[in-house]
Formats: sequence, C-alpha cells, structure tokens
Amino acid sequence: MRCVVTGGAGFIGSHLTEMLLHAGHTVVVIDNCVTGRWSNLQQFLNSPQLICHECDVATLKPESEFFDGADWVFHLAALADIVPSIERPIDYIRTNVNGTMAVLEASRRVKVKRFVYAASSSCYGIPEQYPTRETSEIQPQYPYALSKYLGEECVLHWGKVYKMPVVSLRFFNVYGPRARTSGTYGAVLGVFLAQKLAGQPFTIVGDGKQSRDFTYVTDVADALFTAARSDSSGEVFNVGSGEPHSVNDLVKLLGGPVTYIPKRPGEPDMTWADISKIQKLLHWKPKVSFSEGVQSVLNVIDYWKDAPVWSPEKIQKATEGWFKYLSPSGEKIV
Repeated sequence: MRCVVTGGAGFIGSHLTEMLLHAGHTVVVIDNCVTGRWSNLQQFLNSPQLICHECDVATLKPESEFFDGADWVFHLAALADIVPSIERPIDYIRTNVNGTMAVLEASRRVKVKRFVYAASSSCYGIPEQYPTRETSEIQPQYPYALSKYLGEECVLHWGKVYKMPVVSLRFFNVYGPRARTSGTYGAVLGVFLAQKLAGQPFTIVGDGKQSRDFTYVTDVADALFTAARSDSSGEVFNVGSGEPHSVNDLVKLLGGPVTYIPKRPGEPDMTWADISKIQKLLHWKPKVSFSEGVQSVLNVIDYWKDAPVWSPEKIQKATEGWFKYLSPSGEKIV
C-alpha cells in the first residue's frame, strides 16, 4: 500500500511509520516538525519507501500532490496538551479541526481505501462510567479536547456524506520511546523522565492515587495498522490497555524522590478504557504490560536529556491559565 501519515515524524506517528515500512509499504510522511523530529525516522531516511514533506496540514489544498496514489491515510498531526490550548484556542481549532478537514478533502480527491483518525479519550472529560465505553457522554473540559472531538466529528461526517471509509481511534494516555520533549508542560511520563535525569524529585499531582490507562506506543501503532487493514467503516474505537495504574505505581517503577503539587480542575481521577469493542470487531488487543513499557522507556531515557526540567514553581506558573479558567471559582489554587 501507499500510505500517508500526517504527523509521521512525531511520537506515535514515527512508530506507525516504522511499522508500515517494516511491513513493506511505502509511506509519505507530512510533518511540520514543531514537535516531530526527522531523527525519529533516522534509520529509514535513505529508504526509497519513505518520502518526507515538511508541511503544516492546515495549509494543504485538496489537490495536494502528497496524496497522489494514496491507499491509506493516517491522520495524526495535531496540536496537543491542555495548557496551551486554553491560552491559544484558535490555534487549536485551526490545526485540529481545519487541518483535519484539509486532510479529509485531499484524501477524498484520491478516493483513499481507508482513512484512520487519531482521536482522543479526553473527549469523555470526567467520565461517569468506568471502564469508559465509546457510547459514554462527550463532555470536553478544555479546548484541546474539544478540537480533537470536533476533528473526529468531521471525519465521521465525511464518511457519512462522501462515503469515505473512515475509522476513528480514541487513544488513552499513550507513553513510550520518542514521547515529545518540547517546552510545553504536558504528559506525566516525559516530565518525570526529565526530572529523573536531572536528579530532581517527581512532581506528583494531588496524592498520586489518580490512575491512568497507560497505553504503550507500539500497541497504539498496531491498533492504527489493524484499523487500516480492517473492513470497518464509520466506527469509533477506544484504544487503551484496559488496565489503569496509579501515578504512584509509575513512580515506584521509575524510582526516585517525590514532591506534591496541587490537584488540577478538569482532570478525572481515573481514565480506564473499555476496549471490548475493538477486541471484538477488529481482534486487536494490547501486548505490552505496564512494567515492560516503563522499563523500555528507562532503557532509552537519554532521549529526554534536553527536555525541560519542571520544578513545582515552574509548573505553577505554566498552569496559571489552567486554574484560572477551569477551577469553579476561577481562582488560582496553591
């Protein structure tokens, strides 16, 4: 197959690109390299099966030649993280909604055989049901979650109106090698790894008993690949490990001192994916255990040597907007 992977030089995208190349497919990667790195694909950069384009998906035209001959399109390019989405909501709508529509139109022109969208479990907000099913109420708590859900709605709408074969996968707490190292305060594991390298204590939010459905990145890439090979269309699937672990459990595996920072509004105490639908319809299931996944990250911890090291004071300043807009009182919590 000829595959297009937007965001293919990024965290999840590079693992997917690698998987597709190993399977013998040709891959066209589109990435603006804001958080992605071409070095993530270093071993394949001289391969004739890999074609790279540095481009912002929101600027794509329907007639973009990048999509010529494409069989499968995987749309992973997006702006991520909560805090900057609160501060720059228009940027998030531009990239995550308008960018998605641009990729859909370019894909529609060439009549792709499968369009797979990387959605986010953040659309569930603070769920009322655990494990959380795909039919649970949608209640995004911040602009990032809203923008990713609106992107998903566009994908499903294009599938319905234009009869495009589309699938949307809602990811839960993806972690693993090549997780981004940008200056934005975000995913817990990247924050912890940089702190560990710097000999600083892990900053645990609240009491650390909150749990997350940590899902290893190669399992997520495999779910994307599986969805592309399937006959499913117009469907939404959760992609998770189906087994939540607490932040305290993560810290025990990483090993090191801790310090505590205030609990944040708009964050669930638990994320826990009900993955029965994807197991039943696509015959997909996660393969990497939590302990195995964390150890694999520790084996390549030097990847985060240039990542910012977050102290409680830096986190407080970086998350001021979070507390200002998401706390019920609108006041900063210290």
